[in-house]
Amino acid sequence: MTTLLYSDIQVGQQIPQLKLQPVNRTTLALYCGASGDHNPIHIDLDFARKARMPDVFAHGMLSAAYLGRLLTNWAPQAQLREFSMRFTGITQLGHVPTCTGTVIEKFEAAGEKRLRLHIRCSNQYGEEKLAGEAVVALA
Repeated sequence: MTTLLYSDIQVGQQIPQLKLQPVNRTTLALYCGASGDHNPIHIDLDFARKARMPDVFAHGMLSAAYLGRLLTNWAPQAQLREFSMRFTGITQLGHVPTCTGTVIEKFEAAGEKRLRLHIRCSNQYGEEKLAGEAVVALA
C-alpha cells in the first residue's frame, strides 16, 4: 500500500474502485457462515418467494463490508475515523458490486489532517445499493 499524503490529495479525486465478482449463492452462503446472519431470505428460495421476492438476495451488510474493503484497500484501517452508510437498494443474485469513493472535503480535526469521502456501492447497471461517507486521517 502506497503512503498517502494529505498534500497530494485533491477534493474531487476518486480513490481506486473495488469491483467484485457477481453475487451468487455460494457468496451468500459463505457470508452467512462468516457473519452469523442466517436470515433465510438470503439463502432459502422458498422463504424468499413467500416474502414476495423473486429469489434470495445479498445481505446489506455484505455490501457494507465491500465498502469497508474499498476504504482499507486505499488507506490503513487505523486511519479510518468515521464510516457511515445507508442502504438504498437490494443487491440481487448476478449483480456485480462496484464500490467507489470520491474526496469531498479536506479539513483538520483533533490535530489531524483528514479527508471526507463520499462512498457508494452500485451494480453493473449503475444502480446504487449503498451510499455513505467516511473520514480518513492522513499524514
